[in-house]
Amino acid sequence: MTDATTFEREVMQAVADHACDLHAQGRNIVFTAAVIKDGKVVCHARNEVGDTGDVSRHAEIVAMAEASDMLGTRDLSGATLLASCQPCEMCLAAMRWAQIDRVVFAAQKANAGDAFFRFPGLEITDFQTASDGGFTFVGGVCEDAVAHIYKDAP
Repeated sequence: MTDATTFEREVMQAVADHACDLHAQGRNIVFTAAVIKDGKVVCHARNEVGDTGDVSRHAEIVAMAEASDMLGTRDLSGATLLASCQPCEMCLAAMRWAQIDRVVFAAQKANAGDAFFRFPGLEITDFQTASDGGFTFVGGVCEDAVAHIYKDAP
């Protein structure tokens, strides 16, 4: 695990605020994400599962798709994925397919409801090891702001 940069912390605050705003609106799926690259925010996204009925439309997946469209490439090497909650196993796998090499998140798996993860025995460090250290991560950035949202599973 590494430390978050000042810019990552600023963007993470916006990601956390977005999740909190959705929660305050009474939404029941309040995951949010962003992609940054070269010191700029490429996109912000939110979970679209409830809107589309597509179980794969997690905020991180939506953000990676939007970033690919905006950058004109599916290779997101050098980009950072930021998420309001530790990415699930599906999102971590997609992140590696997109070649994203850094992930920063707020709520950590250990502090979130069990229902948010389908493979409880797999940890983010398992994904990191399985990818030969292909990405770095830092969790708990702005976690206090979103902890009340993810503490208990829906």
